[in-house]
Amino acid sequence: MKNKILLTVLFIAFTSVFYAQPVCRYLHEGWSFRQARGMNWYEASVPGTVHTDLINHKLIDDPFYRLNERGVQWVDKEDWIYRTEFDVTPELISKKNIVLCFEGLDTYADVTLNGEKILSADNMFREWKVDIKPFLKLRGNILQVYFHSPIKKAMPQWESVPFQYRSSNDQSENGGIFDRKVGVFVRKAGYHFGWDWGPRLVTSGIWRSVCIEAWNDVRLIDSFYNQKSVTAEQAVIDVTVEVLADMETEADISILNHTDSCMEIQKTVHLSAGLNKIPVSFIMKKPHLWWTNGLGGPFLYDFSTILELDGKKIDRKKEKLGIRSLKVVTAPDKYGESFYFKLNGKPLFAKGANYIPCDNFLTRVTDSIYEKTIQDAVSANMNMLRVWGGGVYEKDVFYDLCDKYGILVWQDFMFACSVFPAEGEFLENIRKEAIDNVRRLRNHSCIALWCGNNECLDAWFNWNWKTTYDKQNPVYSEIIWKQFKDQYFVTLPAVVEEYHPGACYRKSSPYADDNGTRNHAVGDMHYWEVWQGLKPLSEFSHERSRFFSEYGFQSFPEFESIKRYAPLAEDWNLTSEVMMSHQRGGIKANQRINDFLLSDYRQPKDFRSFTYMSQLLQADAMKMAMEAHRRDMPYCMGSLVWQHNDCWPVASWSSRDFYGRWKAQHYFTVKSFDDLLVSPIVEGDILKVYVVSDRLKKTSGTLMVRIIRLDGTGVVREITGKVPVPANTSTVVWNEKVEALLKGTSREDVVVHVAYLDKGGREYTNNYFLAKQKDMHYKDALIHRDIAVVEGGYEVTLACDVFARGVFLSIEDDTDNFVSDNYVDLLPDKPVKVKVVTGLPLSQFAERLRIVSFSDAVAKSGVETWNR
Repeated sequence: MKNKILLTVLFIAFTSVFYAQPVCRYLHEGWSFRQARGMNWYEASVPGTVHTDLINHKLIDDPFYRLNERGVQWVDKEDWIYRTEFDVTPELISKKNIVLCFEGLDTYADVTLNGEKILSADNMFREWKVDIKPFLKLRGNILQVYFHSPIKKAMPQWESVPFQYRSSNDQSENGGIFDRKVGVFVRKAGYHFGWDWGPRLVTSGIWRSVCIEAWNDVRLIDSFYNQKSVTAEQAVIDVTVEVLADMETEADISILNHTDSCMEIQKTVHLSAGLNKIPVSFIMKKPHLWWTNGLGGPFLYDFSTILELDGKKIDRKKEKLGIRSLKVVTAPDKYGESFYFKLNGKPLFAKGANYIPCDNFLTRVTDSIYEKTIQDAVSANMNMLRVWGGGVYEKDVFYDLCDKYGILVWQDFMFACSVFPAEGEFLENIRKEAIDNVRRLRNHSCIALWCGNNECLDAWFNWNWKTTYDKQNPVYSEIIWKQFKDQYFVTLPAVVEEYHPGACYRKSSPYADDNGTRNHAVGDMHYWEVWQGLKPLSEFSHERSRFFSEYGFQSFPEFESIKRYAPLAEDWNLTSEVMMSHQRGGIKANQRINDFLLSDYRQPKDFRSFTYMSQLLQADAMKMAMEAHRRDMPYCMGSLVWQHNDCWPVASWSSRDFYGRWKAQHYFTVKSFDDLLVSPIVEGDILKVYVVSDRLKKTSGTLMVRIIRLDGTGVVREITGKVPVPANTSTVVWNEKVEALLKGTSREDVVVHVAYLDKGGREYTNNYFLAKQKDMHYKDALIHRDIAVVEGGYEVTLACDVFARGVFLSIEDDTDNFVSDNYVDLLPDKPVKVKVVTGLPLSQFAERLRIVSFSDAVAKSGVETWNR
């Protein structure tokens, strides 16, 4: 106790002292660029990309608009030069150590300072630091970055190999280089070369910050907080403090806990010249634990590591840290082998989505876009995002927000759907890339696991890649498989073990074993048998896995979004050149959506109706899957839908379109991923109602089951009763034969409405249909609306005297609005209130507000005319 008081007194003294930290000078101003074989210089943005600089100067058209992507494919075949001139202060240049730091160079770059070559970069994902003290001067420094064409750099490597490295989504043909899928030779974001939801826009540029750091004698490099043991009673924290010293000396290291206003530990250490790794440890009693969204507060502590030399505070490094215990449990059980996360000793059902970069031009992704992207996951009751391996290791702000809002991150290394030449210098480059990013991200409480790649193992064994190489030449197969194992079975796990000890590493996703076995009872699964395998939608209700790390179904963006990138009426049909270009899921993907609509829904009456109905189809399919996964708890303990977002305007599997608009699926996810799910399902001839709880304590409440006639003429049957709900599991709370419930009424004439009112007074509802949507006897729905002015927009009350399916609100020609709930089912004579956030005045809002339901969107004649 005395020691704690003394350390608290020292904390107060420490926090009142000035820190002589290293000088940091950002170099983001005064840049210009030109085509290497050109003469004209133009102002450039740093951080930035060549494409965005060209757009800003109107030298190329927006590649996201209509067919403009095709007209910019020349950009990645050219070399580009960036340069700036800058001065430094006498204080900076007097420092003993002066380092130029690039947080990201995309990708092949030669850097010169005052005519001297100081750096050659070849990896978009690495940080680059170089000593520049011998070359720096006080005035008129010229810094130049020469970006080599990634295509021209990789082409000789592609041509030198007697076989092709498979890369399933590299759109080389769209890039004008035929079948030369060179992307696997370049350590940059795979999706830049194209994907089945994205364009081919192969960027170059200074894509992250560049700065000069200068210091004397010693400086803090890093502090790694390894949470060795965490319970509600205490947390044991081992900290590795890295200090760079010019000479042998003594120094003091302190760990400050700003949240509790105390110093956790202070230690005098001996420093050798060079890099020093100093271990210190402390124990926190009764720590405030970090929990995911929905389970408790994602509490974060503010810590600082302080470096003191000769009584002077030299350097400080700040960290926000969530104290939590997180383990991945894979243990044999009666079914096979479990796979789930255990947070603070409690099994966690992972609810979330796969995340891709928010833009092909990464420097356009602002902090506010990151904030909205993460907040939208929080609002949909998600607790996990999977950072997919064909994108990028995201900026710090992404992980800061996940820490802040309680979103766990399944972190892939940046490899997807390909095989790579992982040997020699290339493999060493991968190792250094992994070290940079594991070290950068390891203190984040949100990091749940590291995964070697996306689908590379599955592709090798189950996409006929191995068989193809074996037939071509068994030697080729042996070479690639050895490189594969060296990369994912040796190099990457060794990096995680050394730099993030205690963290979970998975060799691939999906993964059951090293032979790529697809096993429903072991590991995680990517389920694509409906979308790609054309199985019926009902399969989403039956498929089982221990953890679904991918599954999905496509839809179009809403019509108001489509008008932003395809404003011409000639574009508004499934087979138009523009719609086909903004669909990368295959030449038949748009038709596939329509085929599923005709099979399970109905023919839309026009293109606008098609976009609406495609979203309802997607939402129903994903709702079916999400509920099935949660009902199967604890056999299944994870449901990560593909995908959370888009990188450009496109028809895709996303639940939020490129502009951030929620699709129907995202609205449905709010209920499907809520802390309590009341889920009816017909199994055999029995209607069962499950209540699935993520709560860590049991609860109780009242269940109501109503069989409601669609035409508004009344209720066929109503059952009400008190039911308990156990904690953190799935339970059947009620069941009855369907025919007994219907009392002779047709299945096509009713909707099953269930509601659960918990003891706290919160109501959870769900609707269930006993027949396919195309067979339901929906009546024409005359929806009444009432508009009231509220802060930030309007409250709209919707009502109908019959059941109205999927009621959708949109605002004509308004791109900046949000509807609190949408695609809602209106029960007969039961009004629903939604809030619409918009800046439109009342008269314009009332005029532009569109309200449609399923019956409004159907082609009454049943004859398709709109798509010809």
